[in-house]
Amino acid sequence: MATASAAALVALTPATVVAAQPQARAATPPGLSCNTGKHAIDEYTGWALCKNNGTSTQTFWVHLVCGWSPDVDGEHVTLRPGQLGQSTAHCSSLGSGIGEISVRP
Repeated sequence: MATASAAALVALTPATVVAAQPQARAATPPGLSCNTGKHAIDEYTGWALCKNNGTSTQTFWVHLVCGWSPDVDGEHVTLRPGQLGQSTAHCSSLGSGIGEISVRP
């Protein structure tokens, strides 16, 4: 029985290793210049503040990787050329907090 358990563990290891590898950080969408961060008082709240430097209207939102909790997306913000806007999102307080903040088009 110990051999069967060891074989099952070995069979699961490659999938576990692949899932645990960090994903590449998403680049800021073209035409936007953005700053991201965590809220000063609430480390479970993240934000993206972006300016549309392009010549056409753009929509963006903040995406938070929340550790043990499900990932979350902030509200979609649409900016005309030259406009500035912010998207915020909040990870569940049951999780381990924000692991990564990115901007999605």
